[in-house]
Amino acid sequence: MTAHALTKILLPVDFSERCAGAVRYARELALRCDSELILLHVLPPLHAEFGLQIEGSMLVEVYRTRAEQAESELAAFEAHNLAGLKIRRVILHGDPSSKIVECAREEAVGLITMPTHGYGPFRRFILGSNTAKVLHDADCPVWTGVHVEELPVFSHPFRRILCAVDLGPQSARTLAWAAWLQQEFGGHLTLMHAISAHPESLDEPDLSWRANILEVAEEELLRLQTEAGVQADLLLEAGEPARVICSAAARVGAGTIVIGRGSAAGDFGRLRTNAYSIIRQSPCPVVSV
Repeated sequence: MTAHALTKILLPVDFSERCAGAVRYARELALRCDSELILLHVLPPLHAEFGLQIEGSMLVEVYRTRAEQAESELAAFEAHNLAGLKIRRVILHGDPSSKIVECAREEAVGLITMPTHGYGPFRRFILGSNTAKVLHDADCPVWTGVHVEELPVFSHPFRRILCAVDLGPQSARTLAWAAWLQQEFGGHLTLMHAISAHPESLDEPDLSWRANILEVAEEELLRLQTEAGVQADLLLEAGEPARVICSAAARVGAGTIVIGRGSAAGDFGRLRTNAYSIIRQSPCPVVSV
């Protein structure tokens, strides 16, 4: 991962508070990398949005009115906070998640930044269908957070970074992204692996078995760190991955978690199950690489 990979950042806009909260993260990255920030608003079909069946001239008029309103709102969206950046505003029509992924591919963006859209007291357990689809289908890294509008305005999201790897084939790519983020912002990096065994199983009398698991995992973490040439604290914990990773993030004061995920266009076929859980439970935004 190098700065040129963030020549373009895609920020889907729905004018919500959460979307506004995502702006400051995209802005920090865009400023650091001199990126073009593409603000994308997707107008869904009327029947999908309102359940209406409209035909003929009325349909044309309603679409024109909606498009004009969206254009006006997009032009004014976070204009003060985004002043001085290279901004391009785009309006597309169709299924939001499909158009976001399509735009990201056509523009060859380096990162998509979007909040989740769960609502009410259960929002930590809901990703939102558009976010879930983008996470599953996008080829580039995706930044997202469950409750970005609640985070302190003057926090430093890249000062402390937790990179959680599963020691699979994608781990090197995940660490490379986290290492780049660390170097760009002078942050502190923690490299972590959650051993997917029940914690009680590591407390059994067979200490040699327990030590062997820990030794192999530690060797792999050290190998990854050495090959990447990065400075990082190493952390090994046993238990359900999402729970221990999010707990560790809170403990080390991480402002960003970097994890690996599958790509529909790559060798991994589908989003890793743990990625959803980590994003839902994380105390800070997550970059899924």
